[in-house]
Amino acid sequence: MTMTQSPALDTSNFVFDKLVQYDYEQIVMVQDKATGLKGIIAIHNTVLGPGLGGTRMYNYKNEQDAIVDVLRLSRGMTFKAAISGLNLGGAKAVLIGDPNKLKSEAYFRKFGRFIENLNGKYITAEDVGTTTKDMEYIAMETENVVGLPEIQGGGGDPSPVTAYGVYLGMKASAKEAYGSDSLAGKTVLVEGVGKVGTYLVELLAKENANILVADVYEPSLKNVVENYGAQIVPLENVFDAKMDIYAPCALGATVNANSIAKMNCQIIAGAANNQLANEESDSELINAKGILYAPDFLINAGGLINVYTEWNGYNRDIAMSNTDHIYNQTLEIFKTAASENIGTQKAAMKLAQARIDGIAKVHSTY
Repeated sequence: MTMTQSPALDTSNFVFDKLVQYDYEQIVMVQDKATGLKGIIAIHNTVLGPGLGGTRMYNYKNEQDAIVDVLRLSRGMTFKAAISGLNLGGAKAVLIGDPNKLKSEAYFRKFGRFIENLNGKYITAEDVGTTTKDMEYIAMETENVVGLPEIQGGGGDPSPVTAYGVYLGMKASAKEAYGSDSLAGKTVLVEGVGKVGTYLVELLAKENANILVADVYEPSLKNVVENYGAQIVPLENVFDAKMDIYAPCALGATVNANSIAKMNCQIIAGAANNQLANEESDSELINAKGILYAPDFLINAGGLINVYTEWNGYNRDIAMSNTDHIYNQTLEIFKTAASENIGTQKAAMKLAQARIDGIAKVHSTY
């Protein structure tokens, strides 16, 4: 059979189409048979600096799902760093497989070798399915890793800082929507009470918000019910619940045409990445319904700010202080959106892209 007779090899340029559509710099596929490692590293844009983004370990249904996820996540990191004023680019990695079965020292040290081979263009950190211990193993093979345990001079778990930034973005949203940033008495539904979601619930409880929670993991639900007085909403009933604020803190794309049609809230402000299934159409649907959306890549940047702080010698107070800027930046996005009659997502993207374009002029010569 000749090469022109091999339609089974034609993938319709799926990967390259995605790379060209959103102007990615590089995608790297890695595998190691001995450890069972299969992963993808996507580098979106390094105009502002090396691409920094966590390594997510997840048992994807297929390779295409993994590629789509890593591409969406890495692009989000570009704009997250840009809008936060950090000298970082956007990148991300995903490891394909069950974290409960594949993890080992050899597995993550091998992945560290692959990161080292990129010569500093990609810096990793923990993400869904990985831990600070995994980062310790990676650090044995490369210096291009942050989010290390505090005992090693790192920032440890970034979840509290991420949650704090989301909380500030939520308060800024309340200020815009209600004229006061107090969350006392507001009903907030937190979908996903993992590490970040739980820290967010704690902050909301201290402000006397009415807290609803939804999650697939029963122990996490039990924890926030017993410790913070939250009420459980079944996942299938999330968008039937009456709430003031919807806080998606699990996986992305929960804000989509179907869910928006059902939503009964005034504000969307949560920690999940890529909350909008379709950036343009879903943003328009939200605006048409009168819902105020706090762009996720802006208000969930606390974790990135936290690990960025490690570069100059980690200090949690400095990380928290730098995260404070999320409040005013969120208000600025709302102001821009209103003055230009555009959605908040578009306003945030425009501001981030302006910084990238400006620094590209600085870096146009060696």
